[in-house]
Amino acid sequence: MQEIIEVCSLKKSFKNNQVLKGIDFKVNKGQIFALLGSNGTGKTTIIRILSTISKFDEGNVKICGFDLKKEPNNVRSCISLTGQYAAVDEMLTGRENMYLVAKLRHLKNYKDTVNELLEMFGLSESKNRRVKTYSGGMRRKVDIAMSLLGDPEIIFLDEPTTGLDPQSRISLWETIEGLKKKGVTIFLTTQYLEEADRLADFVTVLDNGIIVSSGTPKELKTALKNSDFQEYEKEMPTLEDVFLSIINKKGGGKNDNI
Repeated sequence: MQEIIEVCSLKKSFKNNQVLKGIDFKVNKGQIFALLGSNGTGKTTIIRILSTISKFDEGNVKICGFDLKKEPNNVRSCISLTGQYAAVDEMLTGRENMYLVAKLRHLKNYKDTVNELLEMFGLSESKNRRVKTYSGGMRRKVDIAMSLLGDPEIIFLDEPTTGLDPQSRISLWETIEGLKKKGVTIFLTTQYLEEADRLADFVTVLDNGIIVSSGTPKELKTALKNSDFQEYEKEMPTLEDVFLSIINKKGGGKNDNI
């Protein structure tokens, strides 16, 4: 498969605190890639680096074939970022938020595209309401819909379902699965292990600034089941079981929020 993100020996420090200690991973085009880890292990730092918000100290990164350090503008042209909180203007309607982003991206003939995205996300009936009247799930959908303007090849989703109720979370999962079917590559961080279990094609676990395990959810669960853990003799462990087993063996992550 074609690799759309390539990270080699990535290092990053804040003052005397080395947050990333030599990270290597690859993401295939059209894949949902989940980066897991406890708070403070460097997940958000990686997202900020790959989305060109933060610089890194050492290493090599290629995104969509572009060198991140030498060609950041080209990288920005093929990616989009949705952070932990919906970046929408509550005083504007859903459609007006979309129009605003389309204009900022200098898109032409964007009105039809906006209507298509609103329909895709089930927001057509509420498009003329101010966003302040939307539920948390609806705001998050507007946020992700805005990130699709300009047809990005990669979308970075940093804990996209944090704070959502179960119904809104499941609805957003279905939306993310729909994006994958359209060929969009999804780079996902999440604190919900069931979310990664359902969505991810490939999982990488980060702990204390290093990658401690990688594989498909099935591969990671099968490896734990085939280990000497007697409690998994009769049933397949969950991805949460896998994560806790890995982290406990490594001594656990930090508690600071980096």
